[in-house]
Amino acid sequence: MTVQRVSSKWTKTKNILKNKGLASYVPATRLYSFDALEQMLETHTLVYIKPDRGTYGNGVMCVELIHTEEPDSSESTQSYELRYDTITEHFTTLEQLHNTITRLCNGKEYLIQQGIRLLHHNGRAFDLRVLVQKNPFGRWESTGIVGRVAAKHKIVTNHHGGGTIQHFKKLMSEHMTSFEADNIRKELKDLGINVASQLQRSYPNLKEIGLDVAIDSRWNIWILEVNTKPALYPFKKFFKDQSIYQKVKKYANAYGRSTSSKKKTI
Repeated sequence: MTVQRVSSKWTKTKNILKNKGLASYVPATRLYSFDALEQMLETHTLVYIKPDRGTYGNGVMCVELIHTEEPDSSESTQSYELRYDTITEHFTTLEQLHNTITRLCNGKEYLIQQGIRLLHHNGRAFDLRVLVQKNPFGRWESTGIVGRVAAKHKIVTNHHGGGTIQHFKKLMSEHMTSFEADNIRKELKDLGINVASQLQRSYPNLKEIGLDVAIDSRWNIWILEVNTKPALYPFKKFFKDQSIYQKVKKYANAYGRSTSSKKKTI
């Protein structure tokens, strides 16, 4: 049985934006260019720049527009902070910043996305992965949610970049009540099903997605990107309740994905 994969983040984003009910969850996203960089920073001050095709968080950059008040003056100056891997660089002009970004892009197509200021756990940013699968009856079902906590000084949260897996409930308990977290969980599960259903209109052989979402300080939910070959092993390794992984494995086997292959990084 064919399990369809879609590698282009831009293609998936455009597909999701066709659905008005989902578009409000998508941060402003454009193909990277100097004009896009200038306009996005003017509007959002924080942006992420990521390869259109790529995995494991490789190549992801973050840029923030910094305003500095001049001593004994009402005026301020602005500069740009670029972060990637564990490196931080500062620039005084947009042209210098763009030149460095272009070099780092190395001729590949990149996207620029509105930056979301994530919630934190023990001082480190985290996002969430919602696993959505076709069940044996052919219907979409959100089968699990895990949190991904960034490593120190890192801008990406996945395991390959040093991030760690954490339980949804533990992460959310630092920011809201159990009742409020349950409401967020329900919205995330519904969102996962709706995104999968939308993508399936263009990709009929889609059987699973990993929906990467951020939650900001106002508890708004944002779709960061969609992975069409999500990792399954966190549900086996990090959950004492193995019934969750048994369902994940059962569904994956039913639609033709091997669950005995080498681990994949989320």
